[in-house]
Amino acid sequence: MGLFDSLKEATAQAANAAITGENKTVDIVFDKLPDTLEEFRALPQAALSTPFDTAAMTILAFCFYPHDKELCHSMLNFLRGPRPLSVYDMQFIADRFRDKDYVPRSYFKGSSPQNDYKPSEPYTITVFENPYSYQNQGYATLHIRSSGADSPRQIQMRNAKDGKWYLWEQFILSDIRQPESSNPWA
Repeated sequence: MGLFDSLKEATAQAANAAITGENKTVDIVFDKLPDTLEEFRALPQAALSTPFDTAAMTILAFCFYPHDKELCHSMLNFLRGPRPLSVYDMQFIADRFRDKDYVPRSYFKGSSPQNDYKPSEPYTITVFENPYSYQNQGYATLHIRSSGADSPRQIQMRNAKDGKWYLWEQFILSDIRQPESSNPWA
C-alpha cells in the first residue's frame, strides 16, 4: 500500500468514526517479550503497517530502558525510522525514568498499582483512536490507558513514503501512581 492509499484509508476511517461515533480499538498481543533487537524486529508488529502496531511496539521498547538503555534506544530508533533519537530525546527519557521504571508496564493488561504493575500473560496492550486521531494528514494520534493514571496517554505516528507508520511523538512517560510496594504510607 502506497502513501496515497494509506492516507486515503486513514481519512476514510476518521470520517467513518466521526459519522458513526465509533472508534477503533485494537488489542496488540505479545506471547513473550523479545530479548534482543533482532527478536524485536522479527515480531509481526515490527512491519509497522498500522499506527496501532507502532504504538504498542513503543511501549514494548520502553520496557527495556531500566535494564538496558542502549537496547531501548536501538528499538526506539528502529521505530522512529529516518529520524533517530536526539541527545535531547535521550535526556528526556532518562529524566522520566528516574525512580519510575514501572511506567511502561502500566500500559499492559493486568497491571495495577496493587500488583506493582506486573502484567498478565500473554502481554496485551490496548490501543484506541478517537474522532480526532487522524485530524492531521499523514499522522495518527492514538491513545493507550495506563492502569496508574486517570486519563489515557497519547502517542503519535507519522506515515512515511514507504507506507510504514513511524513513531513521531509520545506522551506516555508521564508520572502515574506509585506501585503499592513503594508507598511508605500503605
